[in-house]
Amino acid sequence: MKSILIKDTTREERERIVAESIGNVNGYCDGCMAGVADMYQSYIDGKKEISDINMEYARQYCEKNS
Repeated sequence: MKSILIKDTTREERERIVAESIGNVNGYCDGCMAGVADMYQSYIDGKKEISDINMEYARQYCEKNS
């Protein structure tokens, strides 16, 4: 598997990685998946690694449910 690190990918590749990982965001009736897509915008923009975004989300989720 090719690296998904920002340094190893182009913006277009990062857009594809996120799109393929999330699936069809527009296909969900209630629109809740749009927030998930927005969550990864900083990765697409090359500002934050996807692993860091996932860790931040998990930490927030755990804090809310503790």
